[in-house]
Amino acid sequence: MLFHVRMDVHLPPDIDPEVRADIVAREKAYSQQLQRAGKWPQIWRIVGEYANVSIFDVGSNDELHEILSRLPLFPYMTIKVTPLAAHPSKIGSAGDR
Repeated sequence: MLFHVRMDVHLPPDIDPEVRADIVAREKAYSQQLQRAGKWPQIWRIVGEYANVSIFDVGSNDELHEILSRLPLFPYMTIKVTPLAAHPSKIGSAGDR
């Protein structure tokens, strides 16, 4: 199952710099682990914002929820999830035969 996920990060401006650095480092390690596993095949930064859009390839809604809720930055995020379906006009899809 593919999902388009937008994540907007809202860290408190007065967060301790060491705490921030730790959270960001753990976030990077976890996200790269998911990328290597094929669960997070695409991630794109949104220019001018502390936000990203990503594609997740997971087995279920519950799996996606578990992955997102384990993100170290999760408590500081606004997340919008959009389920994706194959488009019949895409070359190579069942709809072009």
